[in-house]
Amino acid sequence: MGYYLTKRKGKSIIGKMIFLLQLIVSAGFSALLWKSGMIPGRFLLIAVIVLLAMLGVVFILLGEAFGFQFSGDKGNIVGAVLSIIVSLILGIGIIYLAKAESVLKNVGGAAYKTDNMIVVVRNEDPAEKIEDAKNYRFGIQTTLDQNNNTLMVKDVEKKVGREIKLIESETIIDEAEALLSGRIEAAIYNEAYGSVIEEAIEGYSDQVRVLYQYGIETEIEKEETDIEKAFNIYISGIDVAGSISTNSRSDVNIIMTVNPVTKKILLTTTPRDYYVQIPGVSGEARDKLTHAGIYGVDRSMATLENIYDIDISYFARVNFTSLITIVDALGGVNVESEYAFEAGGYSFKTGMNHLNGEQALAFARERHSFKDGDNQRGKNQEAILKAILERIMFPDILFQANEILDNVADCVETNMTRDEMAKFINMQLSERAAWEIETTAATGSGDKQACFSSGAQQLYVMWPDEAVVSDISRKMKKIEGENEG
Repeated sequence: MGYYLTKRKGKSIIGKMIFLLQLIVSAGFSALLWKSGMIPGRFLLIAVIVLLAMLGVVFILLGEAFGFQFSGDKGNIVGAVLSIIVSLILGIGIIYLAKAESVLKNVGGAAYKTDNMIVVVRNEDPAEKIEDAKNYRFGIQTTLDQNNNTLMVKDVEKKVGREIKLIESETIIDEAEALLSGRIEAAIYNEAYGSVIEEAIEGYSDQVRVLYQYGIETEIEKEETDIEKAFNIYISGIDVAGSISTNSRSDVNIIMTVNPVTKKILLTTTPRDYYVQIPGVSGEARDKLTHAGIYGVDRSMATLENIYDIDISYFARVNFTSLITIVDALGGVNVESEYAFEAGGYSFKTGMNHLNGEQALAFARERHSFKDGDNQRGKNQEAILKAILERIMFPDILFQANEILDNVADCVETNMTRDEMAKFINMQLSERAAWEIETTAATGSGDKQACFSSGAQQLYVMWPDEAVVSDISRKMKKIEGENEG
């Protein structure tokens, strides 16, 4: 008799522990759902009701543990198994929600841009660390980026423990040539200018190496925006594979005009070589649009605002590595191609192509295969982005959420806050309406001109077609103004 009482008591304790575990996990899952702000209220209410109902069913099945019995031993076993399964599912859900929360925090709220200042020496130079260069002649250019140059010189002097000898050059190209010719042993400049130097001096990057680097952060201002009304996002594709926050040329420049009310999106691509003024940087002088990214994503945004007479509230930066990772995480994308061509070892046909990450990157970067060169490359980049957006809208993407979340955090940076992203997701889940996506592209005519960032060196540029720009501006404003309350 005592054996059976002991056994019954043990089963009662186990039953209560199983039920208590389900109760705790259910409460935790509900709290995370509510706290996330991503789930519409009615869905949250339904989830809570279902969880309470499951608790009620398990409570009845495990009645013996609480002093009553309706279902017998078989019912107790079913209740225990059901409770454990529910707890496991909810536990996985908690992991997903926590991961989503972490991604939103890591990706969103970008408030700083980073200038990676470097000291460069020739490949054959014997110096292995910055202290080895304390007696070197350091080159510095006097036209651009003077504040960062000053901070970098101070940091180098602190590292080597003495005042360094500075040789001034008028432009970044002059400084690079001075390094290669031996007039200086080391050059100090913003790493973002490396691409500008490479445009002017072919093979420069193969002749030098970075001896020392120092990151300088600068705050990016952000205006308050109502995410429920129309807004513009600047999507910048940078040409480096390092830290996403580092200032760099922007080789992909797409404005996404979004109207959450009408569910319309207009994707506008602007050629990287557009010959424009960079507000707050170049004054009346002109430069390539791609060079605006050297001075920060906010300067690229200001330049595009100038071109189209619009306000851009948000930015999203991705690098070439990001595109590969994102497309592969989505299981590939279906991209419509206007032409049949080959690039990067891949063949693309006219019409629909299913592309993996590497193929998508080759598709987006190619321009030599087209008579219209950069203009067609911009259209292809839009086609890739449209394909990504359309893929994300498929319901089955939820089954790949874990892989996507694992990969996207280090691939994308945006100034949209965590709360703004959560609110936008909430709106989309609540309304579940299909989006209409339209694309357009700015065009122009090629020429060679001096650019602000490279001095007198003649570089290929594209003069904007003002009629096309005006038409795009009207389209943007039409999308923004439709059905807004």
